[in-house]
Amino acid sequence: MTAQAWRTVLPRMFGYGLSGSRLLPTESCWSCACGAKRYLLTDDVLKLQEFQQKKVAVISQIYGEKDLYFRNLEEKLKKNVLILRDELKTLLHLCQTPAEVELAKNVIYRYHAENKNVAFGEFKFGPLFIRLCYELNLENMALDLIKDKELKGFFSDCTSFNILMDMAFSKGHYERALEVLIEMKNQRIKFSKDTYMLAFATCYKLNSTESRKICSLLLEESELKGDYIPRQAYCFAIAFALKQNDISNARTIYSKMTSTETRVCSNLDILIHALSGTLQNVLYILEAAIETVTPKFVKRLQFSEQVLATVREKMSNDPVLHYQFNDIYTRLQLSGQVTPLTLDDMLCQTPGARKHHILLLNQRKISRRTFQPLHSALLAE
Repeated sequence: MTAQAWRTVLPRMFGYGLSGSRLLPTESCWSCACGAKRYLLTDDVLKLQEFQQKKVAVISQIYGEKDLYFRNLEEKLKKNVLILRDELKTLLHLCQTPAEVELAKNVIYRYHAENKNVAFGEFKFGPLFIRLCYELNLENMALDLIKDKELKGFFSDCTSFNILMDMAFSKGHYERALEVLIEMKNQRIKFSKDTYMLAFATCYKLNSTESRKICSLLLEESELKGDYIPRQAYCFAIAFALKQNDISNARTIYSKMTSTETRVCSNLDILIHALSGTLQNVLYILEAAIETVTPKFVKRLQFSEQVLATVREKMSNDPVLHYQFNDIYTRLQLSGQVTPLTLDDMLCQTPGARKHHILLLNQRKISRRTFQPLHSALLAE
């Protein structure tokens, strides 16, 4: 995507009011509980729990001397004394109120001014500060600092931007999330798979002509760069195309996914066929879902009640298809394969945490039973 393309599309995004820029959804499949919070990033990306545990450890180590620590840093700022890396790390873990974060913000400006030319691989404070803002609900402060040219290079990683986008998204501040994405693009921060997922989710939620252009440009750019697009990101892009009644584009995006063996993918596939008019294919897919034999411990494929309501409406003009669908629907209910979750619920569901099994195996080297080094015996225990 060229810089000119972004300049022509993005600035206009914020020239509209909230009600002026959005297109109201027309299909019942797109309804979402008002005010529902949506968290798209897993905790192994956000690392809020790890951050809070570290805060408890740091506060316990400096118990009774926190006020003195803050006063010493204030004196350093006044006397223009060098701020050390570990001092800033400790400070960020000690902050518990917005007022204390204000001091941390001043220390950050001083620290960055003194360390603009740090060596590659130096500790990155950006994610640490954004996690602190996430914990204390300081979205505005985080956005102001991430956009501040005086701090250029301090937030040099995609993780800082991703966490802030997730923070805005979880509050329903979709224009703000898009603003973070634009700033990330302006600072030429490389997009990660989480960035694409958050970007497409934000465009889907905004559901406007402008966000549609942004979504298309991002898809084109990712293909040119060869960037990896996760399945959840593709699903948001497909759902957005369906929202915009662009069935052909939805079908094209769906074909790009290498794996579609999930509940949300199956529901999107059903919708694409239903809205395309290939209703017989819908019946084949639903019939196959019922007849597929799965082990008892494997959850059977489920279909959204609202997606099925859309299918029923499309088949209402054909008595034969309508009768066949009602029969299949009854069987789906009996097998527990109809869910009250909307498509929006499925899309915005936080994915499961990524488990690093090899790291878990390496955590313990000695058997607790034999006190011998663990090899294959680990699995036998």
